[in-house]
Amino acid sequence: MNKGEKAASLFHDGYNCAQAVVLAFADESGLDEKTLCKLASSFGGGMGRMREVCGSVSGMLMILGLIKGYDSPYDRDGKAETYRVVQELAEAFKEVHGSIVCREILKKPNGKDHYQPAERTKQYYDERPCEHCVKTAANILENFLKN
Repeated sequence: MNKGEKAASLFHDGYNCAQAVVLAFADESGLDEKTLCKLASSFGGGMGRMREVCGSVSGMLMILGLIKGYDSPYDRDGKAETYRVVQELAEAFKEVHGSIVCREILKKPNGKDHYQPAERTKQYYDERPCEHCVKTAANILENFLKN
């Protein structure tokens, strides 16, 4: 099973979009699954259902930082390289979904939703592109890390 398929399966298990992506990379992250889930928990629904940056993208970039990020405020080259890769990966996601903004992907022009999460029903999964988004983000990151 590739990372995209794993992320999609985790999303179907009930994890939010950010959690599904980070958990797909649990083995590579250096963190335990509980910590990863907590770290990504606020980013589902485009940051707490505010429909801002897609949680799949946030999760992808969290793992990128854990694996390839810089850790010194004086590492200007490391910061520049990280930002370059962030933009590259975000652009790859955008090429598939047209945006990295949750409300635009979901076609919800009014912005944030109520804070209560939606029930995970068959209709929920059928109406949303979220499964495809988590799959895309995880596959983009997996391909980047292989090269």
